[in-house]
Amino acid sequence: MSSKILLSRTNSLIVGLLLAASLAGAATAAPQDIDRIVAVVNNAVITEYELKKRVEQVIRQLAGQQTQAPPRRTLEKQLLERMITERALLQIAEDTNIRFDGTNLDRAVARIAQQNNLSPEAFRKALEAEGSNFAAFREQIRSEMTIARLKEREVDNKVVVTDAEIDNFLANPALDANQQDEYNLAHILILAPEGASPENLAALRAKAEKAQAELQAGTHFSQISAAYSDAQNALQGGSLGWRSEGQIPSLFATLARTLKPGENSAVIQSPNGFHIVKLVDKRGKNVQLVVKQTRARHILVKTNEVVSDDDARNRLRQLKERIENGADFVELAKLHSDDLSANRGGDLNWLNPGDTVPEFERAMDTLKPGQVSDPVRSPFGWHLIEVQERRDQDVTQERKRLEARRALRDRKAEESFEDWVRLVRDRAYVEYRLEE
Repeated sequence: MSSKILLSRTNSLIVGLLLAASLAGAATAAPQDIDRIVAVVNNAVITEYELKKRVEQVIRQLAGQQTQAPPRRTLEKQLLERMITERALLQIAEDTNIRFDGTNLDRAVARIAQQNNLSPEAFRKALEAEGSNFAAFREQIRSEMTIARLKEREVDNKVVVTDAEIDNFLANPALDANQQDEYNLAHILILAPEGASPENLAALRAKAEKAQAELQAGTHFSQISAAYSDAQNALQGGSLGWRSEGQIPSLFATLARTLKPGENSAVIQSPNGFHIVKLVDKRGKNVQLVVKQTRARHILVKTNEVVSDDDARNRLRQLKERIENGADFVELAKLHSDDLSANRGGDLNWLNPGDTVPEFERAMDTLKPGQVSDPVRSPFGWHLIEVQERRDQDVTQERKRLEARRALRDRKAEESFEDWVRLVRDRAYVEYRLEE
């Protein structure tokens, strides 16, 4: 099992001078090496020890992916650039009070362990068996979570998708995610600083063309990604995964249609740098979505300091008995339900799978039309549920709008985040001390 490590540890300090202690009356020990600073980023530093550990970690990761690592010196330079960007982002997060405590971190690690079908303790032992330091792994997860929260605040929450954009998206068959082919893409990014001079751009283009030449010579894409790419997913082979055309960054959309599976694009330029795109695979998609809908109504009794669970359950049992003896469900809901649907007689209209909380949906799914449930507990309180009818419904158009909104948001957020990260990196004070 290989752990997915993207980000460096946070809040790193310069490792202390490693000097041999002198015992009383003993000869002075030989001087020991010290941990050098390889880069200064604003008011923080990156040390040689940190860089060395990151390099070793990535070499293990690439080996686990059966990808040959680039030359160590090349890898050092690439990783140092990524660590500089990460450090600049983490400083912004720290200055703006984005933090995750130990409890949240433990939960995140436990989720990762569960995804690998391991207990937290077994997961820890597996990491250590690979040569990974568990404490360092926890800090890397903290960094990932921190940057994800920073992205959410600085970019995702500011992305706006209008109804007009959705209408335009759906009106264009080439953009309709439900009619589009899907593409599995990977990409390499050679980042260009904002306001780069013509000479700098020429040098960066030459770097991108060198990467492309190595690809044409047969070097694996993931190896070139690790050696050259400045993208956040460089160590994952630059993979963008399966996406419909509407979810692909607009710059790559035309390329995706023209490439054959396994082909790489020419070097293309965008405002944030130079790109090479690979079409890994392609598949068709034209899906009509039909779901089983349920029309239901309910009576809700909420619990509080005055109404206990037993009180709520007993009240609903009495109401069910009255309904079974001929009382009108609608009238009882209007009189007794604590839900906003009370004025509609508890009517919840047509429900799709997933529209209600799991406890409610499980109970509702066991009922036949016209049947009233026993009291059912949910996070909102206690319910009586009556299923009125069921139907198979084509919700393709409704889902199309949801998918269109999601695709447009994802595209805008991804493009905006790349631009924002570049701006953060350009504004950071960086001093290089890595010896050539």
